[in-house]
Amino acid sequence: MKYPHHLTRFFASVACLCGLLLVDFAEAKNVPCASVRGRSTYKIESRCVNLKYGDAVRTYRLYAAPSSNRAPMPVLLILHGGGGSGGAMEGMSLGQFNRIADRHRAVILYPDGVGRNWNDGRSDLHAQAVQEGVDDVGFLRAVVEDAGTRFPIDRKRIYAAGISNGGLMSYRLACDAANFFAAVVPVAANLSVELAAECRPSRAVPVAIINGTDDPIMPWIGGEIKVPWNRRGEVLSAQESFERWIKIGDCALPVTHMPKNQSPDDGTSLVRHVARECKDGGEVRLYEILGGGHAWPGGSPYLTEKFVGKVSRELNASEEIWNFVSHFALP
Repeated sequence: MKYPHHLTRFFASVACLCGLLLVDFAEAKNVPCASVRGRSTYKIESRCVNLKYGDAVRTYRLYAAPSSNRAPMPVLLILHGGGGSGGAMEGMSLGQFNRIADRHRAVILYPDGVGRNWNDGRSDLHAQAVQEGVDDVGFLRAVVEDAGTRFPIDRKRIYAAGISNGGLMSYRLACDAANFFAAVVPVAANLSVELAAECRPSRAVPVAIINGTDDPIMPWIGGEIKVPWNRRGEVLSAQESFERWIKIGDCALPVTHMPKNQSPDDGTSLVRHVARECKDGGEVRLYEILGGGHAWPGGSPYLTEKFVGKVSRELNASEEIWNFVSHFALP
């Protein structure tokens, strides 16, 4: 069936929801990393790496600070949303993590999920990674180990962050691999109801949550994730997700900060909720972006505001993520 041009564009947009950035990048021939489609001025800098994991060949993108210094480097995994790719995630953040790696001597990893999705703990999704029971916790650990064969890495300073499906996967890493990841930051993601019922981490992992109150996909108040024609499971509210991690960490009562607006014409504003004095020296944060949408603050819009809401400029998520996670190390 042939659809009118405007409907064709609409269906194409819906297929990209939850984290698929549109970037113009021609992959080298025979490079198997998930493709990055569309157009943008950003040029991919990372290189594609094959990794045999289990019975499958998986892929990830790697960027490391050029240096002759052989001192161990911290590692940060950046996880794409559903329908996305590692290259898309690099582009959505405008290569900001690569510049962070240059300044702070770090290794940045942008892995690819199976079928462009992560098995994040929601059991009733139609995504290939969920239907096949893919061990993404094990795979992401293996990605770090593989990077460790190429560069000297600091195994006490391994971090993860991600958006949407990648943010939900970040929660799962904090639940199921607390002895491996020193801190995590979910963006545009609340803790899923299923994972919340099972999460018993071996240590109180520091967590910072960055969510918009006007997110049309990941409901700030909790409930069903809203993606057209596809059930995506239920999540706690942003406040409940924050409080759950405060309870896990046995933290002191949170303190609220309202920083001065950085972009007066942005249409968004920022409220920070910070709980310190947690077990093992941890911390839990909630960045409440008033008016913010399903987006990477300070990054590139991957769809129009009509579909995903506002991209806030009140916060540079990439810089804030590094500023948070880099304070923590495994005991």
